[in-house]
Amino acid sequence: MKLGLLLPNQGVVFGAVTVAELVEMAERADGMGVFDAIFVGDNLLAKPRLESVSLLSALAVRTKTARLGTACMASFPLRHPIVLAAQWAALDNLCEGRSILVACIGGGGGDSSIPGQFSAEYKAFGVETRERVGRLTEGIQVLRTLWTEDPASHHGKFFDFEGIAVRPQPVKKPCPPIWIANNPFAFSKDADVFKRATDRVGRLADGWMTTMATPEQFREGWMAVQEAATAHGRDAAALESCLYYNVHIGDEQTAYVETKRFLDEYYSADFGREFIEMWTAFGTPEACAEKIRVFKEAGVGVLSVRFTAFNQMAQLEKFVAEVVPLL
Repeated sequence: MKLGLLLPNQGVVFGAVTVAELVEMAERADGMGVFDAIFVGDNLLAKPRLESVSLLSALAVRTKTARLGTACMASFPLRHPIVLAAQWAALDNLCEGRSILVACIGGGGGDSSIPGQFSAEYKAFGVETRERVGRLTEGIQVLRTLWTEDPASHHGKFFDFEGIAVRPQPVKKPCPPIWIANNPFAFSKDADVFKRATDRVGRLADGWMTTMATPEQFREGWMAVQEAATAHGRDAAALESCLYYNVHIGDEQTAYVETKRFLDEYYSADFGREFIEMWTAFGTPEACAEKIRVFKEAGVGVLSVRFTAFNQMAQLEKFVAEVVPLL
């Protein structure tokens, strides 16, 4: 299992971290030789934060080895894929082929548990929430077409163009990897939703990212993704898997209290202890390492940690010095 680092770029909005600290943290993490990838969150209006592609572009010139990606690009259905293709190709050139585009359908869809600001966001962009899945699947097709053909043409439901080109094309060949992020466990108990979500990854994506999952749920989802890939004639062994997971190292009660405060502010929520314990390794280095190891046994390929703390750099240093050796 490889390790990733998820930068809390929404924390810029509520004072958990500064822009300069995010960039410094990425540069420090990249130089540690521990992290395979550095991810940033994404949303435009519903959950505002430092914009993801702009931040990744800054990280591209401040890092040397870690892969750079989104976790996840919740705004993907709202972004026009021609513009995104040009932006991401530029990013891939800046980071010399280290980018990973992790797309997802974002919030909305009429679910009463989804905050109302998602509906306002889609309305502002003139996009119907019921179109999210269609725009995701066609958007991925458009990106791959523009990144591998010059000139490129596409005639679909949402996008239609003939004989255009995105230049320069990405460094990574045939094109930058595109993962799909979804969580068929947390937001639905419907078996059909689970099947459609995992099938979409196995059919279209180069990797799967999820979160808010127990080790057992991750194992079940990952097996379903691999089975879907095989059913669609793809090489399941070539797909990557990733879980993003919270960590806070310190005295157990203090770590829990700060974790709850951080997550509640991050998501404008009031999370209960049971949920926080499921989604976070908090407490001593030994306790954190023990919870992380279980995910390794469940088959996680990349475990991306996000520190639920208001001193991000201190947690990064503690994690590398005190938890990583135990893994």
